[in-house]
Amino acid sequence: MQDNQVTHSDKAPVPMGLYPHARRAGNLLFLSGVGPRSRQSTTIPGVELNQAGEIVSYDIAAQCHSVFQNVKMILEDAGADWSQLLDVTVFLTNMQADFKIYNSIYADYFRENQPCRTTVEVLSLPSPIAIELKCIAWIG
Repeated sequence: MQDNQVTHSDKAPVPMGLYPHARRAGNLLFLSGVGPRSRQSTTIPGVELNQAGEIVSYDIAAQCHSVFQNVKMILEDAGADWSQLLDVTVFLTNMQADFKIYNSIYADYFRENQPCRTTVEVLSLPSPIAIELKCIAWIG
């Protein structure tokens, strides 16, 4: 991948706006916000919506596994891998209810590579999801 090249993954969810899945600058790869949606479906893993499109219930564990898989696919399509992640910012919509489960699953995925991490609670995300990741990786 050349410097300042963008990546549009054909495996990751279609972006909800005009932005690439990733962009390289020098030896750094910046991933746009990645959620748990699947490219193959309009549904969100573990989410039940009512007629108005509001969240009735959700499974944070299912969303965590899905978002980590999406990040992995974007990294691979950009010529990187999981071990090259340097920094992960995690956005949760319900820190009190979801942090313990998310933190346990995160530890399973990041046992070998331990990037810097920031976890923040946000009021909402652009779609009815409970977690989104913003990542930076090193490409040597």
